[in-house]
Amino acid sequence: MRANDFRSLGYGLAYAYAQDNLCMFADSVLTVRGERSFFFGGDARAPVRSGDSYGAASGFMDLKNEDSDFFFKGYLDIAQLRASYAAGAAEPRELVEGYVEGYNRYVKSFAGQYPAACNGAKWVRPITVDDMYLVMAEKALHATGQVFSKEFVAAGRAASTQTVAARARTGKLDPAFLLARLDQLDRQGFGSNALAVGKDLSSNGRGLLLGNPHYPWTTADRFYQAHLTVPGRYDAMGVIIGGIPAIVIGFNRDIAWSHTVTTAVHFTTFRLALDPRDTSGTTYLYDGQPVKMTSKTVSVDVLQADGSVDRRSKTFWFSQQGAVIVKPEAGMTWTASAAYVLADPNRNNTRMLEQWLGIGTATSVQGIKASLDKTVGLPWVNTVAADRNGNALYADASVVPHMAPQKFAGDCMLLQAALMFDGSRSSCAWGLDANAPAGIFSPANGPWLIRSDYVGNSNDSYWLSNPKALLTGPAPYGFSPLYGRVGVEQSLRTRIGFKQFEEQAAQRGKLGLADLQQLAFANRLYAAELVLPELLPACSGSADALLAQACTVLGAWDRHVDIDSRGAVLFREFWNTAATIPNKWAVPFNPIDPVNTPSGVAPAAIPAMLTALRNTATKLQSMGIPLDGRLGDYQTETRNGVRIPLHGGIGNIDGSYNSLTMRTGLTATGYNGVHWGESYIQTVGFDDQGPVAQAMLTYGQSTNPASPYYTDQTNVFSRKGWPVLPFSEEKIRSDPGYQAQTLTAEQ
Repeated sequence: MRANDFRSLGYGLAYAYAQDNLCMFADSVLTVRGERSFFFGGDARAPVRSGDSYGAASGFMDLKNEDSDFFFKGYLDIAQLRASYAAGAAEPRELVEGYVEGYNRYVKSFAGQYPAACNGAKWVRPITVDDMYLVMAEKALHATGQVFSKEFVAAGRAASTQTVAARARTGKLDPAFLLARLDQLDRQGFGSNALAVGKDLSSNGRGLLLGNPHYPWTTADRFYQAHLTVPGRYDAMGVIIGGIPAIVIGFNRDIAWSHTVTTAVHFTTFRLALDPRDTSGTTYLYDGQPVKMTSKTVSVDVLQADGSVDRRSKTFWFSQQGAVIVKPEAGMTWTASAAYVLADPNRNNTRMLEQWLGIGTATSVQGIKASLDKTVGLPWVNTVAADRNGNALYADASVVPHMAPQKFAGDCMLLQAALMFDGSRSSCAWGLDANAPAGIFSPANGPWLIRSDYVGNSNDSYWLSNPKALLTGPAPYGFSPLYGRVGVEQSLRTRIGFKQFEEQAAQRGKLGLADLQQLAFANRLYAAELVLPELLPACSGSADALLAQACTVLGAWDRHVDIDSRGAVLFREFWNTAATIPNKWAVPFNPIDPVNTPSGVAPAAIPAMLTALRNTATKLQSMGIPLDGRLGDYQTETRNGVRIPLHGGIGNIDGSYNSLTMRTGLTATGYNGVHWGESYIQTVGFDDQGPVAQAMLTYGQSTNPASPYYTDQTNVFSRKGWPVLPFSEEKIRSDPGYQAQTLTAEQ
């Protein structure tokens, strides 16, 4: 899309996005508005994908509509969002204002002609700027507020509740509750691989980038390909996410970048000491002085079975540190003496759009780093980038609470496993960095590298961004523990990513785009490479015919997860069990060699592995699945009744760089439909004219089954195709599929 200003750019983008994703986006807007109950009833839930239907449900909340409505109405503060955007840069506001106008133009122009999933639906309505502020705010909360949405809603009081005494419960604080939250992004499917190659290893001395985010194939967190241009000001190509009107992963003439979900934790909790003189339990002591909580009362309209609408209200409470939450079964109860709050620096993060515009206008990785340090807008992702000058960047510039390492060792920390601090003293509050919003670290003081060989990340610690330059942070304390752990075992996916890259670099010396594409879809399975050399000899001569057959199949298997790989299904089901066998490695983890350790099968673990293998073979037999079944016959995505075979493994557990998590486990018909995984995959290099890019959006542009863009790129992914992306005006116009549509804003 090309426009003369940012407002017009937003207009055209929204119009195009609505053509492909109207029903899904309109449905998701109801969520952030807190109106799901009004249209669909309070006990229903946002739709998940079924067959060819779209899915609007968030991967981070599993709430019935009524609770979802209370969360968004109670947790988000539209007045604060408006004020923050008003105080920020003008261009993000212009984009949003234009986006609203373009979307509403489409809704008006095509009324009665919407896709079947929402044609005639009363909930497809015009949107406002406030709606878009809420849409963007929801994205920022994926690693914080949404993860604790149940606990926030549970802390809301009905209008008749005056004190906490009647509902106070006591119990031992269970840190496992919060620890379970720390892996929420991984369990919900947000991962990624990214690799940036510098001039030392690049065939033409310019930077190379492989961007490979593992994101949902459904929900409003889907990517959407776009090329957005305001001549002389902004020219970036790649993908937007969920309607946010800027390129979030992509490239321009001089730089290419991608994101991976960081290991950093983006929240803390605080325990408040309540003032016993206030029987409502809403006054806390701070440095010995009483402070009254603020409150917010919201109402939700709930559709009843008879068609009537019931209005329900709740009041939510906030300290200066954050929102009150309760989890009685974990011991986090709101009693007469204590309350617990979630401190969430992303609750009012309105800097995301400005941040992505800053990245998209950078001309070098140093320029990207300067933008990250200035804006501090990325809510929960790392940045990996390369530039035409041959530099490679890794940075965790996400929004991380400013808790210095010393505070974890002192008496401010009440429960380290729960990230719980003393909320009664200002000396235990978040700290301050110059040139950063209050309470969060400046990325200048966080983990980052600029190198001329390479950097990479696959959702593991910043510590291993380059095996030759392990990051530990400044002496003597290092980075805050909130950035993640160092010196710890890395996932098999991280390890195969670095291992196959270094092997390729050693073999070829200098690399090009084709080499990165080969890495992306090499489909090696690292768990098999580590285990089978010692497991298979233990099978030889087994008197158990079924076990011997299983071993024969694995011996003939290519140890890959390609469509034609036979034995991949057997190994996957085996390894899902065998991976949990304790003390299975012969060589323990060595922090000096994190890519190659642990390794080797411990002899004592062999019997348990053989038992797991035989049990797996029995399982497949009972389901009628041949042990040497072809992966592409059992790992599929069905579109309009056609099963599309897919390559790829699970990821962290089995060591597949190319990762998919399916919507079902193994059934007699296979693993049916993708939940999340490979999404927008781009390889980008540079020549004298500009970027040289090839990319695909695995699930396609459109959620409308009647669209020609619903299935096309899924087939491209299946056959490992790499479409060329035209960037210059000349190449765009010479593309055989070139079409132009001019939109003029309605007066």
